[in-house]
Amino acid sequence: MLSNVSPKLSEVEISLLPTEEDVVFYEEHGWYISKKVIPEELIDEAIKACFRFYEGERDTTLPTETGYSNWKPGEGDEIRNNEFTTLQHKLLRKFALQPIIGAIAARLTRSKSIRIFEDQLVYKAPSKDDKKGVVGWHTDRAYCSNCTSEKLLAAWIPFHDSDVDRAPLVVIDGSNKWSGNDHLRCFNQPNLQETAKKFTQAGREIIEVPMVMEKGQMSFHNTWSIHGSYPNRSDSYRLAMAVHMQDLENRYQPYWNAEGKRIHHYLDTLSRKLPNGNPDYSDPDIFPNIWSSEEGKL
Repeated sequence: MLSNVSPKLSEVEISLLPTEEDVVFYEEHGWYISKKVIPEELIDEAIKACFRFYEGERDTTLPTETGYSNWKPGEGDEIRNNEFTTLQHKLLRKFALQPIIGAIAARLTRSKSIRIFEDQLVYKAPSKDDKKGVVGWHTDRAYCSNCTSEKLLAAWIPFHDSDVDRAPLVVIDGSNKWSGNDHLRCFNQPNLQETAKKFTQAGREIIEVPMVMEKGQMSFHNTWSIHGSYPNRSDSYRLAMAVHMQDLENRYQPYWNAEGKRIHHYLDTLSRKLPNGNPDYSDPDIFPNIWSSEEGKL
């Protein structure tokens, strides 16, 4: 764990936390865009760390190189998707564990504390082909069905200004309240229109909301919110980190998919085990605390 990160927020950071009105909006719509809360110099340091990571720099290696998204040089730049970077690189871990990220998540979910669950580093090269570099409609819940909590959420942090042409995250407004999306695992299915037909056929109104932000802002979305992203139509690369988080009450649960196959999360093999043999989703080495109201006294 990182022992040198203080859980306390400055007075300025406290003033930037979501208001009660913001929390109600998040609960209704399934997404929230923060104020500028991350200093640009920290983002610039993280960008350098990302490219060193892409070049192969690691502080720790995972037991295997398969079983998760693990882009390597030579595999193309259309979409570089790397999971669990915070378990492999100290600077990326430090960036993801900023208390302000956890404090905002705690406020939005009305939780006493927030732990990290997993992370993704996603890079998109510029593309003139609208069929390339698309992240399909999906819910995070479909990829973490072994979790018991309904309060899971993710912070999406672009490392630069994020306009519509630079492949921002796109959330379908209010989809966090839709049912029937337990198995919506379409991250790698780029035909957004085809997937969307399933929603319209069910009588759903599709309102796509691009998370357009300035450098230093970040968006948050509910685990049930349907989201994806457009191609990168800009002339610059798109680089962002998704920090997936869990609340204090989250625990492991066994889960079977629609075909009756039991689902296991990659991190289940890394975390310590409970007396009953189940993975411990509070293992501080794998799922460190980002924010606690007891420590931060907020």
